[in-house]
Amino acid sequence: MQGAALCRLSLVGSKGDDMADRKPIATAPTDGSKVSVTWKDSDGVINESIAQYRDDGWWVYTDSHTQKKVEPTSWRPAASDDDDQ
Repeated sequence: MQGAALCRLSLVGSKGDDMADRKPIATAPTDGSKVSVTWKDSDGVINESIAQYRDDGWWVYTDSHTQKKVEPTSWRPAASDDDDQ
């Protein structure tokens, strides 16, 4: 049986965001708030996901029912719903 497919997102946002606005993961909030993180999977693919820090680690959803602990390298605030203009 094949493993669950991961959603791989572009690291360039629709507003022309680039890696310059990302910050080192050591500076990310660890209060349980949601942030966007980049992390590398076991295939070496860089992913961007919404994550939360809890239970001594960063957790992302790989599908609607499955969470995975990851080791992100950078972060930025998660996009809000009113960020469309």
